[in-house]
Amino acid sequence: MLTTLHTSYTDTRAADLAWALGREPLPALATLDLELSGAQVQLRLLGASHQVLLEEERGSCSETVACLPGSSTPLPLGVAKRVGDWEYEFAAHVEELTPSQFAVRAQELLALVSGHPHGLAGVFPGSPHAFTALVAQRHEGAVHWRTWHAYPQDGQLVATRTRVDVRAPALANGPSADGDFRPRAVQTRGA
Repeated sequence: MLTTLHTSYTDTRAADLAWALGREPLPALATLDLELSGAQVQLRLLGASHQVLLEEERGSCSETVACLPGSSTPLPLGVAKRVGDWEYEFAAHVEELTPSQFAVRAQELLALVSGHPHGLAGVFPGSPHAFTALVAQRHEGAVHWRTWHAYPQDGQLVATRTRVDVRAPALANGPSADGDFRPRAVQTRGA
């Protein structure tokens, strides 16, 4: 889905982006609600970039990548952490592009995301290449999403990739929810 966002372009540059896990839902300019094999995912375009909300029977998770006043956590290159029973992995990369490369890449990404059944893209006023785009999917028990934040004035494109493993914990010496057999670790006591 492609939409024009009716707001000023809040993100000033890629270096202003911050990352946060576990924030409450922020006001959104556009949303896309998805059901991915039992997981409820909401892709949210903010005036200051994106937020993804994930709900599953065992809990919830939210990721925010945006220019947030007072936020002190800069955009990390990578994060891997446990969130309840889930494994959360995040990676970010900034591409530096020439104006012509940027225009081509922006058109490709907007076409890809707007044509994807689980994609949401929003173009900011003032430039057809100022956009935020998100796409989500579920694969092998995990929910994945990718995002792109475009800064045409600087020729920077910020790409993020997230994986949240929402599989049920493995049973003791039995199959996990996805059918894989994984023996549970055995704890021993020291003498």
